[in-house]
Amino acid sequence: MSFWQLEDYMAFDKLGKIFIAGAMGENIGFIPLNEDSSENFTEKELPMPLPMLVLRNAVLFPLVVMPITVGRDKSIKLIREAYSGSRMIGAVGQKDPNIEEPEAGDLYRVGTLARILKIFEMPDGAVTVLLQGIQRFVVDDYVQQDPYFTAYIRMLTDVEPPKSDKDFEAIIGAVKDSISKMINFSMHMPPEASFAIRNIENPKLLINFISANIEFENHNDRQVLLEIGELKERALKLVELLGHEIQLMEIKNDIQQKVRSEMDQQQREYFLHQQIKTIQNELGNDNDATDSEVERLVEKASSKKWPQYVKDTFDKELNKFEKMNPLGGEFSVQLNYLDILTDLPWDECSQDNLDLNLVKDVLDEDHFGLEEVKERILEYLSVIKLKGDLKSPIICLHGPPGVGKTSLGKSVARALGRKFGRISLGGLHDEAEIRGHRRTYIGAMPGRIVQTINRCKTSNPVIILDEIDKVGNDFKGDPSSALLEVLDPEQNSTFRDNYLDLDYDLSRVMFITTANRVDTIHPALRDRMEMINLTGYISQEKLEIAKRHLIPKALEAHGVKPKQLSFDDSAIETIIDEYTHESGVRNLDKQIAKIIRNRAKALAFGEKFKKKISAAEAKKILGTSKIQRDVIGSNNFVGVTTGLAWTEAGGEILFVEASISPGKGALQITGNLGDVMKESAKIALEYIKAHASSLNINEEMFEKKNVHIHVPEGAIPKDGPSAGITMLTSIASIFTGRKVQKGIAMTGEITLRGKVLSVGGVKEKILAAKRAGVSTIILSADNKKNIAEIKQEYLEGLTFKYVTTMKEVLSIALETKN
Repeated sequence: MSFWQLEDYMAFDKLGKIFIAGAMGENIGFIPLNEDSSENFTEKELPMPLPMLVLRNAVLFPLVVMPITVGRDKSIKLIREAYSGSRMIGAVGQKDPNIEEPEAGDLYRVGTLARILKIFEMPDGAVTVLLQGIQRFVVDDYVQQDPYFTAYIRMLTDVEPPKSDKDFEAIIGAVKDSISKMINFSMHMPPEASFAIRNIENPKLLINFISANIEFENHNDRQVLLEIGELKERALKLVELLGHEIQLMEIKNDIQQKVRSEMDQQQREYFLHQQIKTIQNELGNDNDATDSEVERLVEKASSKKWPQYVKDTFDKELNKFEKMNPLGGEFSVQLNYLDILTDLPWDECSQDNLDLNLVKDVLDEDHFGLEEVKERILEYLSVIKLKGDLKSPIICLHGPPGVGKTSLGKSVARALGRKFGRISLGGLHDEAEIRGHRRTYIGAMPGRIVQTINRCKTSNPVIILDEIDKVGNDFKGDPSSALLEVLDPEQNSTFRDNYLDLDYDLSRVMFITTANRVDTIHPALRDRMEMINLTGYISQEKLEIAKRHLIPKALEAHGVKPKQLSFDDSAIETIIDEYTHESGVRNLDKQIAKIIRNRAKALAFGEKFKKKISAAEAKKILGTSKIQRDVIGSNNFVGVTTGLAWTEAGGEILFVEASISPGKGALQITGNLGDVMKESAKIALEYIKAHASSLNINEEMFEKKNVHIHVPEGAIPKDGPSAGITMLTSIASIFTGRKVQKGIAMTGEITLRGKVLSVGGVKEKILAAKRAGVSTIILSADNKKNIAEIKQEYLEGLTFKYVTTMKEVLSIALETKN
């Protein structure tokens, strides 16, 4: 137990006087211990209704001077206004100190009338107010709560015993004895405190002073004392509470004495163990606690295939371990290190499956499409089969979510007959997560690379480094820099983990990294990896993936047999077209699972249902489509153009809208656009101004009309140069009055010279165009080589117009009539 207020804000001089201590311990002012503050008080001074200060963990008693730290905005406003006025306020406690914004029902009815003596502005910005209690009151009614509480009150008078009451004198003596005993128990209160309290002559002040400043076990005990009207009864209750607190302090003191005794006993036993060990060594006895662990480690090491330098290190560390005291803190650290050395598969590798036809069948069985990745794996195995040895390649699979990047790693491991491990790098900030912690740190352990190899129990597993584009860095280091050594085939044969402090050969590990976007990957890391782009799937591919993989997997996961439920092709196509909007198949998998769960419920209840899911049944189960499909539709508006964009989730179409209004030639751009897109809009407008005559535009319009460009879905940030020709076409359309040709979408960067430059993400944009019903795409002529690399089935139904100048874009995109 401790003095709640005394230790926090009071100090004692050599004469035993109590004073308010400032932030540096200085004397701000003495507390009057024998003054009756009610002598100079009349009820006429009271403002009515009375402002009420709500106290969270304190109770103010009459005659007591107490500083209160004010934190709530309401309380600060009340204090400042009252201090500039009558300085009289009411102080009431709240029943639950954890309530931040108490209501009237959360406050006690009995409080203390107080006078504000002084306000202190603290260096940390807090406000401390020095209050002097005057007289108790009871709240009749709260009038308002904002901006602070005000209430009508009735004053309460304390009933004091006559001066000749010997019982009361004895009770006061018991109070002083109890408080002196508590001060002796406290390590924080100086001896002068007891002297100061014994010098308080006013019994009422003594009782109230101790009641206000003691921290009782029960938060409500101080309020109970305040509500007792008879001073003698209040003193008796205080003696009872003080006795309880003294008992708790005595128990606490006994516990501390026992703990010290137990610590002394442990030290004694340690020294005895040391003496016993010395005697055993002198007698030639080796039967100490380390023998069994040493035998176990030696037995594990005898069957290990490891390099000579690892064996030498093990023998050296084992020799240290044998000399360690089992009770010492380093014993378990050294044992853990030796266990990890003997657990790691140093030269233990699994045998690769070199039946290339079987490998090809496994890859085709697990994944539909992804021909480029499969081809690269087969090339790697072909070289191993011919040469017998080859450093593992570092492959980075990048593309939108849900296209099968992570699951492909599992398939590669299964096809090769290797163990599989996965490390998630998303949000990784600490370099030690890759390289490990040095053994000097408490709780040190190897890095994630070594831990994963240890779990796989082979030195040539397939390890997926997931989300490598989301690696961060902070004051703990840069994990990307640590990955440079891991993912460099020329360096990773001597990878040094800080915990092991030994070289480990990672060249036999096949690392496959995954990313949604490559521009956020460290440039040096990109240089070390073979980048393979996994683009999204067209609807036909999604249909095949659902039939071959998603539906069988979902049926098995939900305990439904294939003969109990099947899907019509039209149902799958409906789900793809109306309930998903993605480049991958993750949401498609979720919608299929939802339908199967519906039928699983019917099976469990014994209900009848159609075993074949049709398009109508799929709509009935999934409900109204929540996907807002981007459809180009029929464009009947001047100034509206369809563009193609790339996002982390794949390709999207976007609409660029332009309008003109009377003004002075200002350009306004909206739609949450980045700087690059805004610059594209300015370039487009300047080009049209420069070529107004060839476009049959009256040049006076540029001075008399304001131009407004907007890209819908303003809540989504947008940026990039590929919308350049789209903005150009919209501005030209609004000034010429010519609509954009139906079914046309476009993408390309523009320059002030009138050139159209190539852009990236072409395949993703083409998929988005097909989903939206686009028939013609305008592209830069430099993107023709990208189209040549795309499979023909992706291009069916699309016509490509290749341009080199902005003039060609307008001649193709705009209708001839205005």
